Amino acid sequence: MKSIFHKIMSLVMTFVVLFSTMSFTVNMHYCGDTLVETAIFHKAKGCGMEMEKPSTDGCSITKKNCCDEEQLVVDGQDELQFQVDKISFEQQVFIASFVYTYISLFEGLENNVSTYEEYKPPLVVRQLYKIDETYLI
Repeated sequence: MKSIFHKIMSLVMTFVVLFSTMSFTVNMHYCGDTLVETAIFHKAKGCGMEMEKPSTDGCSITKKNCCDEEQLVVDGQDELQFQVDKISFEQQVFIASFVYTYISLFEGLENNVSTYEEYKPPLVVRQLYKIDETYLI
């Protein structure tokens, strides 16, 4: 049960890190005061009522466009950059002591020490396995 819980929590934390660092844009197209289209990750197509630019440069007649474009940008967290080149002295001491502790933890013994060498085995008076035998007929 504990290992299943750990796997679920690690999966949840993976998604938290993924979605907290992901950035995206939401494009919205308004026609007047009405929202016509919303698009994520690409530009909204529009309603087809956008004003065309006049083909001649001498034309000074301008009319206000009824359509409006808005873009909402959601920036992800970008502070997860780990820089190894700037380690303080206290961090170096901690890393060195941590590595030394775990290297010396798994060192083998020079001699195989047995704690039972001083004890003599008991004397066998009877063969106990023959006394307790039962036979099915």
